[in-house]
Amino acid sequence: MLLNRTSQSFFRCAHKRFLSSVAHKLLAPPMVYISGEEMTKYCMDLIRAQWIDPLVDTSQWQYFDLSVKSRDATDDKVLKDAVAAGKVVGAIFKEPTVTPTAEQAKKLGLKKAWGSPNGAMRKGWNGITISRDTIHIDGMELGFRRPVLFERHAVGGEYGAGWAAVGQGTLRTIFTPTGGGAPITVDERVLKDRSSVVVTYDNPLDNVEDLSHIFFARCLTAKVTPYVVTKKTVFKWQEGFWKCMKTVFDQHYKKQFNDAGLLANTRGELQHLISDAATMQLIRWTGGGFGMACHNYDGDMLTDEVAQIHRSPGFITSSLIGKREDGSLIKEFEASHGTVADMWEAHLRGEETSLNPLGLVEALIGAMQHSAALQGAARGDNTAIIEFTNKLRAVIHRCMVAGLGTRDLCGPSGLTTEQFVSLVRDTLARADGVPQKPCAPKPCSTTPTASPVTTPAPLKETDEAQIRALFNDLDADGNGSIDFLEFSQGLQRLGVTPKSFGFSS
Repeated sequence: MLLNRTSQSFFRCAHKRFLSSVAHKLLAPPMVYISGEEMTKYCMDLIRAQWIDPLVDTSQWQYFDLSVKSRDATDDKVLKDAVAAGKVVGAIFKEPTVTPTAEQAKKLGLKKAWGSPNGAMRKGWNGITISRDTIHIDGMELGFRRPVLFERHAVGGEYGAGWAAVGQGTLRTIFTPTGGGAPITVDERVLKDRSSVVVTYDNPLDNVEDLSHIFFARCLTAKVTPYVVTKKTVFKWQEGFWKCMKTVFDQHYKKQFNDAGLLANTRGELQHLISDAATMQLIRWTGGGFGMACHNYDGDMLTDEVAQIHRSPGFITSSLIGKREDGSLIKEFEASHGTVADMWEAHLRGEETSLNPLGLVEALIGAMQHSAALQGAARGDNTAIIEFTNKLRAVIHRCMVAGLGTRDLCGPSGLTTEQFVSLVRDTLARADGVPQKPCAPKPCSTTPTASPVTTPAPLKETDEAQIRALFNDLDADGNGSIDFLEFSQGLQRLGVTPKSFGFSS
């Protein structure tokens, strides 16, 4: 792969600074590292051993094992300790974890089917929003051409609901004010069905102002157009979410967005989208360049849709943002996919695996850079860690663009999990940042494998001109042939790319 002069200069300068720093290891600022299990833990163990530990002193990191067996052995004390440490430190990296079913708990010999740790983390860190953004790689065409940002309200909604299976009778929902006052009947109804389910939840609004500032500031920085998504036309209780965000926008951000030309398509105003419409616009707006903020459940569903449009969950970042009492932000970074259990089972059977670690590494980079920002603000400069993590990201991207990626990117000729980790390790050590092809197996080929030449049957009832136009469109470099990369990008544009594998939880 050829690098332009700017890229070559960047890698040489960065490499000189890097070598001078790692003659002794870079000292990483304090961070909480939460390990999980299965395939993603295996992959992160490789990454730490080959990319991090040889170059970075992580002695100030605090480690917590959140595997289900560790949680079971400590009666979940390890989760409480991790949450407490995260609140103090403010920068957290979390590997994907398993939330066991009753059947898994029995199989593993657990005391109980431990619940998801996410609720405890969001509560303990005063969770405000879950930010999920598209990852972009120069030279590689994914789903959205420009960034797409999401804020998902981190609290409230169905996820914290209480419920009960009931029969016929009268249901009365009563609110009793703290500190006294007359009880308020929120709802009263007669249930006529012999079998029914009652669900009760609330949508807290106190931290929506904080969510608004986080969202609008991020959109300004990324130069994207903001939208607020609710179903307030039907769910009237969602009106407060919209009103709060609109107030913050008009008072603090409207002029800045208009000056930046980011509201040209919304008539100079913050636009509201009904959640139904948002699902359709995501499919249509593949040019990207927008952000959406929404309630907890809508955010969960819509970001899953974004992940599928943008190739897979492996190309989406995910970070929980909370707030300490002193006003400083707590940020927990994780991949937006699960532990990849099916690939782990294959690994245990001795089969080759090919896990794309990009989402995991983006989360690690995010946590390391946030820890550097927190300590830099308090104690001084941490540019060496920022430079190291930026170089790590650039090297991963260059490997992928060079056709030396995992099999979700390159098909059967792609690298295995272990080979890709080793390739990035070796490329990190090179001054020019140019990945070198491993000896075996063959890297992702950009030239199709030769096959016997056959004479096709005459075309019948087809438009040869249209076929030629389609061919020319796929032949991006105009050399008269379509290589693997051009073919893949063409399928992506046509919307018929086979779904990538390796990210089911």
